[in-house]
Amino acid sequence: MSMDLTAATPSEPAAADDGVWLACIECGETFAPFDEIRYTCDHCDCLLEVRYAEPPTFDDFEGQGVWRYAAALPFETGVSLPEGDTPLHHVPRLEEEFGVERLRVKHEGMNPTGAFKDRGMTVGVRVAQELGVGRLACASTGNTSAALAAYGARGGMETLVLLPAGKVASGKIAQAALHDARILEVDGNFDDCLDIVQELATAGEVYLLNSLNPFRLEGQKTIGLEILEEFVADHGTYPDRIVLPVGNAGNTAALYKCFRELVQSGALDPEDVPKLTGVQAEGAAPMVEAIEEGNDEIRRWPDVETVATAIRIGNPVNAPKALPGIRATDGTAVSVSDEAITDAQRALAGEGVGVEPASATSIAGLRKLRDRGVVDADEQVVCLTTGHLLKDPEAAFEAGGDPEPVPNDVDAVLEHIAE
Repeated sequence: MSMDLTAATPSEPAAADDGVWLACIECGETFAPFDEIRYTCDHCDCLLEVRYAEPPTFDDFEGQGVWRYAAALPFETGVSLPEGDTPLHHVPRLEEEFGVERLRVKHEGMNPTGAFKDRGMTVGVRVAQELGVGRLACASTGNTSAALAAYGARGGMETLVLLPAGKVASGKIAQAALHDARILEVDGNFDDCLDIVQELATAGEVYLLNSLNPFRLEGQKTIGLEILEEFVADHGTYPDRIVLPVGNAGNTAALYKCFRELVQSGALDPEDVPKLTGVQAEGAAPMVEAIEEGNDEIRRWPDVETVATAIRIGNPVNAPKALPGIRATDGTAVSVSDEAITDAQRALAGEGVGVEPASATSIAGLRKLRDRGVVDADEQVVCLTTGHLLKDPEAAFEAGGDPEPVPNDVDAVLEHIAE
């Protein structure tokens, strides 16, 4: 099954339901979208992708938020809080420091639960309703669990989340707990949690809503639609490059799919497609390894560690979709140190944009690529930040300045601040 950027719109198979179907990205087998629960291909067990008989143009969109893009999604509306319509910040001091023609920051931390995951859940939980399932589940480094718990609660469904014990930021656990999810702490890492959830899903015990689920990525591709629409409205052109953090590689895969569908519909010229540029932490960088070595598959990293807990993932399940996306758009991937991530978090905060560590990897990655000369001075760049500052308050406290004790006296305060 072709995933080329310029591949023609696929012919509608008999399995389609109102112009929507599932297709295997490897063998091309097609399936009805909602007749039964399915995460991977029945024949070769490879990843599935949602396909449409009529990919949309920009003229097909109306309204606000994720469901503005209903013409690009399987339903007219979903289980919504609502989500999307996040800001595309100007960051003039960083723009000048990095020496690029233009730099904007797409802040997905401004979604209802504070992360981009809400975009996928508004679609995924709606699909769960269509399939008639009752118990939702995910493995999570934190943000997925918070989003699933909130949207599951909104949809009146039971939610089960598996987290790696001692490896998830407290702000994220608090969200899942308050939204009444059942939280299971696993003695292992994220990839171990995902292995267990996949087995539970295969056994029919839960409906899996990690990004292995192809419908999750449908909601996430609206990030790309928003970036393109707002950037062209502000600047009269599309960005040359989108730099984004990579954990499970769902956003990279989703943005590539977004661009392919716009090219198929004639709404976007292939030469206008932004270069997808992925950034990982040095302690969890299997995607970067694959790009640098020219491999078609990633090598699973059994041991991963980084301050950027949201991307502490050693086996990105969407790599088969994301690697072609990076290469087809003439993008690249780079890893950055934890120190560089924290520096980038501080730099964004200096522009008034508060993000968790994983989000700041995009800024750290752009800085490294500019230093290497990979990103040119004449480029217009969007950096994606994926989660809010308060997702990881401990990391924010560590990165920020220390409180200064002063006496309970005005003169003493004035003396102190004058020093």
